Amino acid sequence: MTTLQLTPTQHAILEHAIDHTKGVIDWFPNNVKGGARQKVLESLNKRGLVRSVGLTWLLAPAGYEALGRVKPAPTVIDVKTELETNVSACEVNWMKGFVSAATRAQSALPAKSRTREHSKQATVVAMLRRPQGATVAQICACTGWQAHTVRGTFAGAFKKKLGLTITSAKPQGGERCYHIVATSADELLA
Repeated sequence: MTTLQLTPTQHAILEHAIDHTKGVIDWFPNNVKGGARQKVLESLNKRGLVRSVGLTWLLAPAGYEALGRVKPAPTVIDVKTELETNVSACEVNWMKGFVSAATRAQSALPAKSRTREHSKQATVVAMLRRPQGATVAQICACTGWQAHTVRGTFAGAFKKKLGLTITSAKPQGGERCYHIVATSADELLA
């Protein structure tokens, strides 16, 4: 058996790769920077102690022998079983989302209201459910919102998100009054 002569730097790099990174060369002493790193790697590569896999440098079997170490046997991982388990779990999660989205789409009723009990939005909904309804000015006074915010809430949050039907009526000489129209038995009870 021929003993290879290694510089202290080469020895330190190979030993660190064996002890800390499972044969991957990703550490160099502080005094080896820039182009010197490439020179060290090329020198080790010419002697067959390291090999390049893409941009990664790995310890070759001769690198283990140069330090008097035995290359560890590769660990056998049942990749197929692990991969199949992960794929199955992802498919189950995907199907849950698909089924719930399809169920909501097929449902004639809008999605459940996400309005908190004592929020401004809940207060406005309660005002609009009253028999006399509510005017924009009344809602502004109650919530502190500006008129354009109230109208935007009608169109966005109430109509689009909550699926409520809002109608308005303007008595002669009066102010426009808005109402929520009950579209199902649940809304009548609310």
